Amino acid sequence: MNVSRPLPFLLPALALLVLTACSREAAQPPQPRPALTQVVGVAGQNDMLWVGEVRARHETDQSFRIGGKVVERKVDIGAVVKKGQPLARLDPVDAGLAAAAANAQSKAAEADFLVAKAEYERQKKLLEKQFISQSAFDSREAQFKAAQARLEQARAQAAVSGNQAGYTDLLAEKDGVVTDVKVEAGQVVAAGQAAIRLALDGEKEVVVAVPEGRLKGVVPGAAAVVRLWAQQDKAYPARVREVAPAADGATRSFQVKVTVLESDAELRLGMTAGVLIGGGELPLLVPTAALTKVEGRNSVWVVHPQSGEVQPRAVETGPYREDGVVVTQGLARGERVVIAGVHKLQPGQVVRPVEPSSVPQPMVGGGAVAVSAVSATAATAAPTIAGAKPAATESAR
Repeated sequence: MNVSRPLPFLLPALALLVLTACSREAAQPPQPRPALTQVVGVAGQNDMLWVGEVRARHETDQSFRIGGKVVERKVDIGAVVKKGQPLARLDPVDAGLAAAAANAQSKAAEADFLVAKAEYERQKKLLEKQFISQSAFDSREAQFKAAQARLEQARAQAAVSGNQAGYTDLLAEKDGVVTDVKVEAGQVVAAGQAAIRLALDGEKEVVVAVPEGRLKGVVPGAAAVVRLWAQQDKAYPARVREVAPAADGATRSFQVKVTVLESDAELRLGMTAGVLIGGGELPLLVPTAALTKVEGRNSVWVVHPQSGEVQPRAVETGPYREDGVVVTQGLARGERVVIAGVHKLQPGQVVRPVEPSSVPQPMVGGGAVAVSAVSATAATAAPTIAGAKPAATESAR
C-alpha cells in the first residue's frame, strides 16, 4: 500500500503560516505615552498670591543703659528667653566704684547737714533772746537750707549710681526669641547701642510687597489667608494690619503687613509664607508652560478622567504671575491639564497622566531634568497640530 507523504517544499510554507498567525496574536496595541499633568484648583497648589516672610509683630533691640566693656554674652541667635533672663553682661568694676563714690558723697553731705542743722538751732535760740541780729540769723538759715539741698542731691546721685551698677546685666524685657546678636565679649559699647534683637512672643505677621498695579482691595482690615510653603495644606486666617503709605523707591512696591489671627508653633519666624488677600475663592492657576495657541486663541490640553484622551480647550486668561497664569473662563476646578510638551499633542491622543511630585528629581541642581525627559517622551507621541504654538513665548505681561 502506498503512503502519501507531504512534499518537501510545503513544509517551509506551513511553518511560515504558523509563525505569522502567532505574531498577529502576540501584537499589542501601543501603550499610552506618559504626560506631565496637574489638577487645577487644588487647595494649596499655586495659590500663593503674594510671598513674604513670617515675622513677629513686635521686635525690639535690647541695649545696655550704660556704656562699658562686654565681658559675657549668654545667648545665641534662636535662643528662647523669658522675661528677666540675663542676655549679656558688662564689666561691673567701674559701675561699682562709681556707686561707692556716690555713697561716700552722700554720707559727707549728711554730715555737713547735721552740723548746719545744729548751728541753725543754736542761732534760732539766740535770736529769741535778742543776742544776735536778724541778718546774722538769716545767713545761718540760708547755710542750713543749702546743706539740706546738697544732702538731697547727694542721696539722689547715690541712688542713680546704685541703679547704674545694676545695669551691667542686660535682662530680657519680655518673653521672646533672639533673632540677632550685635555684640561679642571684649567689645566696648556705648549706652543705648543695640546689642541683641528680640522678637517678642505674641502676634505674628507676614510682610509682603504688593505692586502698585495690584494694590486695589488691599486695605487695612481686609481678610486674608496665609499658607506656609512647608505646609501648604494648612490655611491660617489673617487680616491686613498695615499698608505702607508710600512705595519703596527701588522696587516701586508697597509693603503690606498681614497679621495671622490664629498662629501656632508650626508658624516659625523667618519661614516663607504665601498670602491670599481678600479671603475669597482662590484664583484658578495653570503653569505658563500649559498654555498654548490653537487657531489664534489661548488654549490648554484637558485630559479626560476615564479614557485619558486629550483635547484642546480655549480659555480666557487673566494676569500673568510668577507662579503661573490666571484662567478666568473655560476651565473648571478639578480638571486635569497637560503642563509640558503641549505643542506636540494632537486631539484624541491617549496619554498616561504623571504628577510632577511622582517624577524623580536630582538631589543637587538640574531639578527639571527628569521633568523635561517625561514631557519630551509625551510630546513625541504625535506631530504638532496645525496652528499650535507655545503661548509662553508671547509677552502677556
